[in-house]
Amino acid sequence: MNSKKKNIAKEPSQVYETIPNVSNEELDLVLLKLLEKAIQESKEGKVISHEEAMRRIKEKIAFLK
Repeated sequence: MNSKKKNIAKEPSQVYETIPNVSNEELDLVLLKLLEKAIQESKEGKVISHEEAMRRIKEKIAFLK
């Protein structure tokens, strides 16, 4: 890494050139659908508690025990 680039901070999308080609309206529709799906799954009981999620993470990551 040369010294000119060492202290440059950029958005990750700019660094990796992954700027999405979607409008805010399209993105809003996608987010709305995802929220509706999450709400439906919650009503159906397809979710886990925070405690259960933390237990699973601690099982997989040794230094968190």
